[in-house]
Amino acid sequence: MRRLIVVAAAVLGGVVLLGLLSGGAGVGNDVPVSAQNSCDDPFAGETVRFNTNYWTLTDFCQRSVPLGEFRSGGPPPDGIPPIDDPQFESIAIARGWLEPQSPVIKVEINGEAKAYPLSVLIWHEIANDELGGVPIAATFCPLCNSAIVFDRTVRDEVLDFGVSGNLRNSDLVMYDRQTESWWQQFTGEALVGEYTGTNLEIIPSLVIGFGQFAEQYPEGLVLSRDTGASRNYGANPYVGYDQTSDPFLFEGEVDRRLPATAHVLAGMIGGEAVAYPFDSLVREVVINDTVGGRPVVALWQSGVVSALDSRDIDASRDVGMAALYDRTLDGQTLSFTFDGEVIRDNETNSVWNTFGQATEGELAGSQLQLQVAAPHFWFAWAAFQPDTFVYGLE
Repeated sequence: MRRLIVVAAAVLGGVVLLGLLSGGAGVGNDVPVSAQNSCDDPFAGETVRFNTNYWTLTDFCQRSVPLGEFRSGGPPPDGIPPIDDPQFESIAIARGWLEPQSPVIKVEINGEAKAYPLSVLIWHEIANDELGGVPIAATFCPLCNSAIVFDRTVRDEVLDFGVSGNLRNSDLVMYDRQTESWWQQFTGEALVGEYTGTNLEIIPSLVIGFGQFAEQYPEGLVLSRDTGASRNYGANPYVGYDQTSDPFLFEGEVDRRLPATAHVLAGMIGGEAVAYPFDSLVREVVINDTVGGRPVVALWQSGVVSALDSRDIDASRDVGMAALYDRTLDGQTLSFTFDGEVIRDNETNSVWNTFGQATEGELAGSQLQLQVAAPHFWFAWAAFQPDTFVYGLE
């Protein structure tokens, strides 16, 4: 029953997400070869499940994976419209429509902080922006529950990203408007086109509650609902998706070490992939670990709802926020504990918050370095990183 709800609800701006996935409009390989291709027949021997008529600039001869791994998700390019001219508002104004538990992507660069509500990004998936003088793309793939922020500068060129309408491992495939190369949102790697083999720089970010953002960054800015598009912001078009056992449009084998849509805090540290199930984080709150030779600590706090549970996002279940930090500070490796009320380090007994800041004690004012680790659905992380070490299982 919940599966039917997900499929029926997955309508973005009047475009049914399922689309016609084979043998119908929008999908097929009966297309002319673009003049931009660097070989005679880029589709020879390939099973093509997307409409190549859209891609007049893409050099399909340059690719690092088979074209058969991509499939249409239904909408055409930018049928899910990215936000190209993002508008922002103050905390005070945003309080008129966001709740303390509303999930937002928090990004801070060069002393400036912004929040990108998932209730907006769930309908747009990409926001091309600039923060602290850095061109960035704040992205959210609902099918993978993956919120990732990228630097848009590549080879001294600032790229503008759109939503291709195609998927790979159920994940959003982005494209840049300059060369129409295709980029995997989950990894930031260009897989097709002129930029094949290039990786976008991932900027550390957190998915936190709006109330937590407002408390930490009272002068911070919040992405507005003034996007130029008419959408039901605050509503989740993927009702019940974070409890399904059958990920939408996923063709791989689900790694059954965890439920498919289990929430995990996952990252690649020192060349080693690691995932911390939220179930473990909820129980332990603080997890001291060493990954890829680097001492790290995973921290959890309640107060953030899932964007992919109830129809009304703000009424969804509390999954909390999680963050991963390097626990080395000024040459000293710290270890942390949760005493039932606050997080303390065992070396100085200083008090810390989940933003990695010491708020009381000898180390007050100190900041731990945030690592590139983000909340994802387990099936998606495992599809891209099958050799992941899962905390609590191995």
